[in-house]
Amino acid sequence: MTLQDRTERASVGKTGRQLIIEQFLADGMKFMFGNPGTVEQGFLDALEEYPEFQYVLTMQETIAVAMADGYARATNGPALVQLHSGVGLGNGVGMLYQAMRGHAPLVVVAGESGVQYDAMDAQMAADLVAIARPVTKYATRVVDPASLLRVLRRAVKIATTPPTGPVFVALPMDVLDAVIQDEVVPSTRVRSRVTPASDDLEQAATLLAGASRPVVLMGDGITFSGAHGELARVAELLGAPVYGVNSSEINMPSSHPLYGGTTGHMFGEDSQRLLKDHDAALIVGTYVFPEVFPLLSGAFAPNTRLVHVDLNAYEMGKNFPVELALLGDPKSTLAALGDLVATRQNDEDRASAAARSRAFSDAKRAKTEAIIAHDFTHRDDVPLRMSRFMDELSSRLPEGAVIVDEALTSSPEITRYLPDLEPGQFLQTRGGSLGIGIPGALGAKLAHPDREVIGFTGDGGSMYTIQALWTAAHHDIGAKFVICNNQSYKLLKLNIAQYWRERGLPAHEFPKSFDLHDPIVDFAALSRSMGVPAEKVETPEQVGPAIERMLASDGPYLIDLVLSKDL
Repeated sequence: MTLQDRTERASVGKTGRQLIIEQFLADGMKFMFGNPGTVEQGFLDALEEYPEFQYVLTMQETIAVAMADGYARATNGPALVQLHSGVGLGNGVGMLYQAMRGHAPLVVVAGESGVQYDAMDAQMAADLVAIARPVTKYATRVVDPASLLRVLRRAVKIATTPPTGPVFVALPMDVLDAVIQDEVVPSTRVRSRVTPASDDLEQAATLLAGASRPVVLMGDGITFSGAHGELARVAELLGAPVYGVNSSEINMPSSHPLYGGTTGHMFGEDSQRLLKDHDAALIVGTYVFPEVFPLLSGAFAPNTRLVHVDLNAYEMGKNFPVELALLGDPKSTLAALGDLVATRQNDEDRASAAARSRAFSDAKRAKTEAIIAHDFTHRDDVPLRMSRFMDELSSRLPEGAVIVDEALTSSPEITRYLPDLEPGQFLQTRGGSLGIGIPGALGAKLAHPDREVIGFTGDGGSMYTIQALWTAAHHDIGAKFVICNNQSYKLLKLNIAQYWRERGLPAHEFPKSFDLHDPIVDFAALSRSMGVPAEKVETPEQVGPAIERMLASDGPYLIDLVLSKDL
């Protein structure tokens, strides 16, 4: 039967454009984040038949992907994105890279005019699968109606199977217009709570328990697995400091005595300084190392013994040789490893671990107190310091609030003044794509409508996706937004200063392209023009009242926080 024959029988059965909605609902996806186009008009029209399914309208494809990323992270489940043909997919590629690096299980679909037009090479014709493949875990195109639901179920299964990640399916219009005789059933979900063999775990426990200066390097695999308690127990048994590597969630609370922050983001030397004195490292739920300029060698001290636990075999031993690479779920593996470490420790081992813990905790406490004391000396500065805003917010933040952090150079103050956030309360940008702050907060708010959600972003990053404010007003999504406005790409200034030092170049004026003024963007006016109430905060006296007005608002609200340009 031809596509035309199936289309002509539309009156006696359901078409692909209807069944894909039912398939998405069967897989628990009730939101579609998208921007409409002509080649998707058939299934967008069919959405009106399904009131339980909501289309979230965005003004640009990057925003659709970023909202879905925030939603997927907040729910720890799949999120659905609709892009418009090749041009829309191209617009979304940068944010899809973010989702791929962060392992967000996005199911991305894009329409095409039809299989029957393949030979015409007409307007908007493009190889969508080739465009999507570098930034997705799986990319394909449906060319026969009989395979439509099968392919979608396969895509959902791949997206949600660890290591999770975005997938892409191209949907030609004539495939969706055809009548399909297929049953809608939920997609297969692979259970991955697997644990390495006992002999391998015993080797790992012996190696780690015998170390005199162990360290733990962890990432978002901890949150994906729910291994927070198991991670803390192993670290405490070993007396090992814990550093986040590609860590953008609350994998260990900042207030934990053994949490040391994150390793380098930009330069490998920053990670090396943290690791040079350790003789054993447990790497779990991440890879080493994610810096933009990582060290090609010497990241660890000579003869450091490495144990790597993950569900992503590709990442183990990818850049540095690993003595024990254990394929396993972090939660179940760390639970078993903790038991084995405990049985191998004698009184002397436990005393040594306790001494290491005390020494690290004391040093951490002294460092934090010194930084906060320094913050206090700038409490009344104008232009404002981020520490003043966060100090005032911390005393007013509702319990269970969710923070979406794309503040970059202002991020240290966010984590410093909110040290007790629990898993699920903090979602930091990852992957390097700018623009996640506002739409990511909207996605998180849709996932948690009863919780306060605040998105922090910079003046530069916000302009990548500022149209998301219109979506907030249009759908009445009550997330809050703080623009950390230092009128510059401050991170670039810090990085080029490092570049000058490394190459022995004298400091001089920063490139003019790093400044964002002349004209200065009026974010409050821009926000109000898209229907979101907003105000500018420039002095210490304005901070507290502005925060209270923001938190009292039932709908979306924006604060344009004017900060110091000082490095």
